[in-house]
Amino acid sequence: MSTLTINNLHVSIEGKQILKGVNLIVKSGEVHAIMGPNGTGKSTLASALMGHPKYEVTEGEVYLDDENLLELEVDERARAGLFLAMQYPAEVPGVTNSDFMRSALKAKNDGQPIPLFDFIGKYEKAAKELKMREDLPHRYLNEGFSGGEKKRNEILQLKMLKPKFAVLDEIDSGLDIDALRVVGENVNGMVNDQFGCILITHYQRILDHIKPTNVHIMIDGKIVLSGGQELIEKIDQNGYEWVKEELGIDFVETDNE
Repeated sequence: MSTLTINNLHVSIEGKQILKGVNLIVKSGEVHAIMGPNGTGKSTLASALMGHPKYEVTEGEVYLDDENLLELEVDERARAGLFLAMQYPAEVPGVTNSDFMRSALKAKNDGQPIPLFDFIGKYEKAAKELKMREDLPHRYLNEGFSGGEKKRNEILQLKMLKPKFAVLDEIDSGLDIDALRVVGENVNGMVNDQFGCILITHYQRILDHIKPTNVHIMIDGKIVLSGGQELIEKIDQNGYEWVKEELGIDFVETDNE
């Protein structure tokens, strides 16, 4: 059983404060959905947790069990057990999917070689469960992939690396209904006493397939409301205006996440 603890996290970008005191505790076996309108800081939270250099943590703490993540480099955070499924996965020409994945597993395994036969079996099984194309291992990482293929590839990496916690940043964008169901089923299948996740989304539709244990609404850089399924239903019916009115929040949506 592991715990990811975010305490009073403040984050700025180029001197502009985006996160203004985020508090969150996620335990293994839990799925925490973070919802909110554009420009509230959801993607900033994801990037800051993973250690993107553009995002400056000005106050607060983040611990994975007893390890202070804010003192670690990006690769060290990954080895500690944190995974980020990115909203806009990068393309890497010249590096095949299978070579990338095997190198990542080797790095996680403290440089110990990964037996090829064992790797191929697990890799092909995971790709088949995600209903991905058979030529996937030989394609360059995300190059020429559709938006939906890139998102499935992120989940393929998640299934292979088996981190303690994953931050899924809008994995529903670019997915059609069938792909949404496949991705949702695969993420659901991973949740156990060794794995938990934070699911960042604008929309209710992904939550039809990945059932959250906790739901949080983020507005203006803070989590302003937490609850369960009832929050999802209310947002689906009424949007976010009721939250602003109920809590007396004056906030205008922006494109800055």
